[in-house]
Amino acid sequence: MWVNGYLPSENRRCGVTTLDRPPGTPAVTTSDAGLAQPRSRFLFPIVVAAAVFQAVLQTVIVPLLPELPHFTGAGRTAVSWLVTVTLLVGAVVTPIFGRLADMFGKKKMLLVAFSMMTLGSMLCALSSDIAVLIFARALQGAGSAVIPIGISMLRDELPRNKVNGAVAMMSSTLGVGTALGIPFSAMIAQYSNWHVLFWVTTAIGLSVTLAAVLFIRESEPNPSGRFDGVGAVGLSAAMIALLVPITQGSSWGWTSGAVISMLAASAVLFALWVIQQRRNVNPLVDVRALVKRAVLIPHLAALLVGFAFFGNTLITTQLLQGMKGPGAGYGLSIIAAALCQIPASIAMVLFSPVAVRITDRFGSRTAMLTGAVFLAGGYGIHAVAGKPLWGVVAALGITAVGTAIVYSTLSLLILVAVPRQRLAAANGVNSLLRTSGSTICSATVATILAAFVISGSEHSTSWTGFSVAYLVCAGCAVVVFAVSILLPQGRTPKHLDLPDLVRRP
Repeated sequence: MWVNGYLPSENRRCGVTTLDRPPGTPAVTTSDAGLAQPRSRFLFPIVVAAAVFQAVLQTVIVPLLPELPHFTGAGRTAVSWLVTVTLLVGAVVTPIFGRLADMFGKKKMLLVAFSMMTLGSMLCALSSDIAVLIFARALQGAGSAVIPIGISMLRDELPRNKVNGAVAMMSSTLGVGTALGIPFSAMIAQYSNWHVLFWVTTAIGLSVTLAAVLFIRESEPNPSGRFDGVGAVGLSAAMIALLVPITQGSSWGWTSGAVISMLAASAVLFALWVIQQRRNVNPLVDVRALVKRAVLIPHLAALLVGFAFFGNTLITTQLLQGMKGPGAGYGLSIIAAALCQIPASIAMVLFSPVAVRITDRFGSRTAMLTGAVFLAGGYGIHAVAGKPLWGVVAALGITAVGTAIVYSTLSLLILVAVPRQRLAAANGVNSLLRTSGSTICSATVATILAAFVISGSEHSTSWTGFSVAYLVCAGCAVVVFAVSILLPQGRTPKHLDLPDLVRRP
C-alpha cells in the first residue's frame, strides 16, 4: 500500500523498519535535467571522517587547559570558556541546523558546519588572544550538527540494507573522536607549539570540506513551510539561560543570585517556547511528537547516556592523572592516561554493529536494556576504590560497550519514529540532549570531586569522591534501563506512520 506517497516494505521487524530497495541497488537522485543519478559511494566515509573530526575538536583543548592561562595571559575562569562555549553553541545550533537541512538541503548545511569548524581551527592556530580563541571555539561548536545531519543523509541515500550498520557506525564516532582527541593534542602540545595542533585540525577541516564539495550530492530538500525564526531565538535563549549557570555553577556558587535567576529565566523561556511551538504551523521542533513514547524515550535516554558517556572520560582522566599520595590517583602522565582510553575507543567501533544485530534479532528494547546493563556494570567496577590499573582500563571498555550499543540503538529508534522530512531536525534534538547531558555531567562531576577534596590538600580528591561520581553515572544507566522497558518489542504496528525510502513513481 502507498503511505504518504511512498511505498513501504511489508517486512517490519523488531521495532526497526526494513524498507528495502533490492540489495546492491544504489539510491538515486534526480538532476536538474530530470535524469536519475546514483548517489556517491564516498558519502559514508566522508561523513564518518567529519564526525570523528568534530568529536576530536571538542576534546583537543582539554589537555591544554592547565597551561592555557600561561599561553594566553588570561585567568582560569576565562580559559574554562574554551570548553563551555563549544558545548553551548553545539547545543543551540544542532536542532536549528537540523531543521534548516530538512528545508533547504543537507549538503548545504553540512558545508556550513564544516566551514565554521575549519575557520575556528584557523583562528585558534593564528591567535593567542583569549577573546579570539573563545570566538573560534564557538565556531567549532557548530560541528555538533554534523552527526545528526550525516545520519539523515545516510538514511536518505544508502541502500536500506546498509543504513542500520552505517548509522550505528556514525553513532560510535563520538567515542572514537573523544578517545583520539586527548592523546592527539597531548602529544602535539608536549613535543611542539600548541598552535601546531590547530594547524593540523585546519588541514583536516579543509580536506573534509573539499571532499564533501566534490563527492557528496545534495539530498532532496523539503522547502514546504517557513523557517521558525522566533522558535530558534527562543530555544537559543532558553538553552543559554540553562547551560551557562550549569557550567559556571561551581565557580559562581550554586546558591548565587546569578545561577538561581538564570535557571528561573530558563524555565520561563522554555515554557513560553513550548507554547509558541505548539501554536506554530511550521515549528522548529515538533513538540507534540516529543511526548509520544517512541520519541520521548530515545530523547530521555540520550540525555542520560550523554551524561554517563562523558563521565567515563572526564572522571577517569582525572583519576588516572591524579598523584599518588593522600588522595586517589595513579600518577600517570597526560599521554599515558590518554592511551589507557584507546581500548574504549576500539570497543565502541566493534560493538556499534552489534547493536544492529541485537535489534534485528531481538528488538530495540532488548538492545537498549543490554547497553544499559553494560553501562551500569562498567560503572560498578569504576566505583571500586583502589583497584589496579588494569581494572580501570577494563571498566572503561565495558562502559564504552554499553555506550556504543545504546547510542547506536537510539539512532535506529529515531529513524523509524520520525517522518523523513523531519529526520534531521529530530536527530538534532537527540544530539542536543546528548550534549546537554555531557554539559550537566561536567558541572556535576566538578561539584562532587570538589566536595571530597582532602583536608589540607589543594587538589587531591579522596577515593570516596571518585566512587560517588561514578555511582551517579551508574544511576543514569539504571534509569535508562527502567525507561527502556517501556519501549515496544517485536513487530512495528502496521498502522504506525513510518518514514519511508522508496518514492512512488
